[in-house]
Amino acid sequence: MTQSQQTTKRKPGTPGTFSRWIQRTMNARTSRKIHAGRDKFMGMDVLVLNTLGRRSGEPRETPLAWFPDGANAWLIVASGGGSQHPDWHANLMAHPTNASIALPGRDPLPVTPHTLEGPTRDQAWQSITTAQPRLAKYQSKSDRQYPIIRLTPADTHQP
Repeated sequence: MTQSQQTTKRKPGTPGTFSRWIQRTMNARTSRKIHAGRDKFMGMDVLVLNTLGRRSGEPRETPLAWFPDGANAWLIVASGGGSQHPDWHANLMAHPTNASIALPGRDPLPVTPHTLEGPTRDQAWQSITTAQPRLAKYQSKSDRQYPIIRLTPADTHQP
């Protein structure tokens, strides 16, 4: 390890190099399984979120748990337990018009993200934590509020 690597410190609550490598490896494996038709992971419904890197502009794929929000909308939660929102959230917010999702075994569907706030967010959070109480436990250990994003088909305009 070089001296500059030894003195460089990462922000508290952010993963180190090895953790990020594990996460990228597992995300790639999970994405392949979702594309092949696997619809559950750890008891949760899953999808692949396609975004563009906020700095690189390169395509990114992230497997995420999703929760229903009516007949044609999906809720995703920017959790992860760290002190910062996950990279996929920053990518999605930087390039919202380039977002799409791939549901298990289906072709990608362009979506429009909407960050939920106030009573709408509270109601969605209640629904999400009823379905997956572990998310409330993770949230209680974090000093940031997890954003909740509603994804709707790109041609559907919902507030």
